[in-house]
Amino acid sequence: MLWPLLFLFLFIPMLMASLFLNLAIFSFARLGLSLGGAMLLLSASVIGGLINIPVSRRRLYIEEPRFGSFPFFFYYPPQVSYQLLCINVGGAVIPVLFSLHLLATRAPLLPALTATLIVTVVAKLLARIVPGVGISIPTFIPPVVAALAAIIVSPHNAAPVAYIAGAIGTLLGADILNLGAIRRLQSQVVSIGGAGVFDGIFLVALAAALLS
Repeated sequence: MLWPLLFLFLFIPMLMASLFLNLAIFSFARLGLSLGGAMLLLSASVIGGLINIPVSRRRLYIEEPRFGSFPFFFYYPPQVSYQLLCINVGGAVIPVLFSLHLLATRAPLLPALTATLIVTVVAKLLARIVPGVGISIPTFIPPVVAALAAIIVSPHNAAPVAYIAGAIGTLLGADILNLGAIRRLQSQVVSIGGAGVFDGIFLVALAAALLS
């Protein structure tokens, strides 16, 4: 009885990983990449998801020095806490760079900007700051909005426009425009696109290209 359960627990994650891999490659293929290019971009995103680039640091608070009570009089030195702002390579840098590549090669500028603005507004309205978690946003609404906006404003180039709108719009609306609120949570590390390849920015961009 143990072996079927063990096989089931191993098979389901492998099946999900294979499904994700095939959907990602298919989405990248719709954006004009070859099989090798899609694999390279996906691999770079997975590896980049482990890398956070620090961009700034600010002081959160200083705990004043304290003295223990009689008869020990222990001295506790002041403690300084800092907050580190980072940008995740796989969850933010690579989607933005690929969006710029699409903007230069496949996507018309004005429709891409229009669709991005729509997704930015929607993501900003939907984003919620959750203490201890970060930003919470419905997973499926931004890609659907990006896909619909791309189909309306640029029906002949919907896939690249949807990817740009999904990546940049979600980054702006969910992360950048809420950065002040996130920093007020007193978290010691704030990472833009911080969940890497499984961050909403990456998945929204892929799903938008797929849906379009």
